Amino acid sequence: MNGPAILARTLSSTSIRDRYQNAWQYHSRSDHHSKVACWGVIFDLMTSTPLLRRHVEAGTVCFGINHEMRDFVHDRKKNLDLVLCTPGGPATDETLASIAEDYGIELTEAERTAFDELPRLTRAPVGSVLMALEAKACMTAHQRALPRLYDELNSSHLTVHGASDQAIAVAFTMVNLADSYLSPDLNKKNRADDPQWSRHKQPRDAQLAIDKIKQLPRRSKVGDVGYDAISIVVINMANDGSDVELIGRPPSPPKGDIYNYENMIARLSGIYATRFKDLG
Repeated sequence: MNGPAILARTLSSTSIRDRYQNAWQYHSRSDHHSKVACWGVIFDLMTSTPLLRRHVEAGTVCFGINHEMRDFVHDRKKNLDLVLCTPGGPATDETLASIAEDYGIELTEAERTAFDELPRLTRAPVGSVLMALEAKACMTAHQRALPRLYDELNSSHLTVHGASDQAIAVAFTMVNLADSYLSPDLNKKNRADDPQWSRHKQPRDAQLAIDKIKQLPRRSKVGDVGYDAISIVVINMANDGSDVELIGRPPSPPKGDIYNYENMIARLSGIYATRFKDLG
């Protein structure tokens, strides 16, 4: 699986600038990390799902970005980071490859070779949503951030399935294990001359976030309430320009765990192959 490594490598670059001309790897008011995470999920899903590749090659499946879904039952709406969908109109010139360039996604030679072998996935107006991805991160002030993190994630699957019970709802979550963190909110004009560091009690703080994410409802079949698949990826990121480390040890979910990223991709591949076998 390539997604988490691509995310860590890409976030190691300081690609986000604030109004004070500070360069950041992560900023809570930017959706860069979410878009890169979702891009990696689609890359891995296409690599591991022959049926999806056939649908993409036939033009039956496209993608949409920041798509607004509206819950038919409660009339609530939410923008989803990325969706796989049937086209609701002519495809655009945007592709999974072109947005990788826009997002500054960094691939190894092996990853580039694997990606180039995939069929061309294009962006198009959204018809029927097949899969909706939501990506969220808990980087600092872990305990204080938990209620909002949970509410935002919980509202996503409710909105997705309120709009289409057949759609696959996916949550990608990223939790920071760093002991110290440079917060963009606390370091605006003072970053260069007097940086203010946020200190974490690790691994306690990361574990609090992980435990809260695990409280999200999950479903095993259409008609139930909850996410169809959830992953928890743990990183070590100081947000000071140093390389981001992808954590494979506890508290990161081990292989075989239902929250492990590889397990999530395998689950999504199986669900897609079963649920949409008659598509197109």
